[in-house]
Amino acid sequence: MDKTYRHIDTVTALFVAVLLISNVASTKIVDLWFFTFDGGTLLFPLSYIFGDILTEVYGYGRSRKVIWLGFASALLMSLVLILVGKMPSARGWENQEAYEKILGLTPRIVLASLAAYFSGEFSNSFVLAKMKILTRGRHLWLRTIGSTLVGELVDTLLFVMIAFGGTLSARLLWAVVVSNYVFKTAVEVFFTPLTYWIVRVLKRAEGADYYDLHTNFSPFYFRNR
Repeated sequence: MDKTYRHIDTVTALFVAVLLISNVASTKIVDLWFFTFDGGTLLFPLSYIFGDILTEVYGYGRSRKVIWLGFASALLMSLVLILVGKMPSARGWENQEAYEKILGLTPRIVLASLAAYFSGEFSNSFVLAKMKILTRGRHLWLRTIGSTLVGELVDTLLFVMIAFGGTLSARLLWAVVVSNYVFKTAVEVFFTPLTYWIVRVLKRAEGADYYDLHTNFSPFYFRNR
């Protein structure tokens, strides 16, 4: 029988909340200092931090369930927003154009977001779990940053290329890719001390420090191990 954990639900809820908010915010392209990126980049890196925490403390198997929950939630949100946008507006409601500009997600954006999220999060979790075994649980910073470098690269390339390929100039497209990637990984590095603290607190509170020695790493294996 699986052990019951007190705080995994909280981490899961925060993970999904960050994911959904980031998806809505990504509809705007912004400039900040030397960076050009979609608005969701401000918050989305936190989902990788939560992913690191889930895999480090609870193991890849439980992290896999949370990633799928986030995927289902993002898909549901996208479908509802598209459906509501297609429904007839009430008489006197004159904000249809504004709704379509902000929340009128195109199938292309939905596909880009889901493909990037799925591939990036599973890459991140897989790399961290494997590195934990190789490092014998030492050097947490190396695992969190190393896994993020891989996961964020996969995520950024897929999202930008699928969502904006052919609609932006090559120069702007690569500016968005590089800015997104550098900014996201910089956030991970910046929050490393906080990640250390949260992991330490959770491991102590849960009495858990999972090593994926015998884990099935397929994203489509729906058991904890």
